[in-house]
Amino acid sequence: MFKNVIVKRPSKSMVEGITSQPKLGKPDYELALKQHDKYIEALKACNVNVTILDADERFPDSCFVEDTAVITKNCAIISNPGAKSRNKETEDMIETIKQFFTEDKIEYITAPGTLEGGDVMMVGNHFYVGESARTNKEGCRQFIEKLEKYGYTGSVVELEQVLHLKTGLAYLENNNLLVAGEFVDKDVFKDFNRIIISEDESYSANCIWVNDTVLVPFGYEKAKKAIEEKGYRVIEADTSEYRKLDGGLSCLSLRF
Repeated sequence: MFKNVIVKRPSKSMVEGITSQPKLGKPDYELALKQHDKYIEALKACNVNVTILDADERFPDSCFVEDTAVITKNCAIISNPGAKSRNKETEDMIETIKQFFTEDKIEYITAPGTLEGGDVMMVGNHFYVGESARTNKEGCRQFIEKLEKYGYTGSVVELEQVLHLKTGLAYLENNNLLVAGEFVDKDVFKDFNRIIISEDESYSANCIWVNDTVLVPFGYEKAKKAIEEKGYRVIEADTSEYRKLDGGLSCLSLRF
């Protein structure tokens, strides 16, 4: 169960954030703010304490705090983002994480290793880490080495198409796993109870489980129904403006 969540308010500069889908247009900042408000409300409805950090105009993508760290019960691992424009987003996050962990429980991914939290999926005490355009082989090696210091295990999943591992996966606890796109046929996930997300709703594979509630992107009825049929309480959250920056529900928070 999660007790804490960290989020960061979107900056006005988000309209200049990184995107692989320019055809979707630039985000509407005012709408993005309203969607962020609703996102925070949804998280609070899951009985967690939400720490809200101020926007940082220096970093257009800094509302996507998931990429700055991986937080476990026993330690926090500060990432080293593979996107150069995001590389220093971790500096402010370190100070926030020190409110929850002593310095001897904080680890760091260092160059030449790169790692972004969107490439990490926690399943109990095991962590899947995606080797991607943003998380390199050395970053994966360092990450797993640091996990093992605290009794965890990790394994690498090579990505072929998606930006981040959790672009196409979401672990919903109880061995239930949302899968989309390239992950549908990957043997490494064959032993999970797989909930297959259709190609036309692939964006909705990025859901988040928070204390037996699943936050689902607004407007993806097939995914919502499939998750509800597994017995989960579902809250929809509109992330249309964050999708324009390749962002989804998990990207907007650190949950621990």
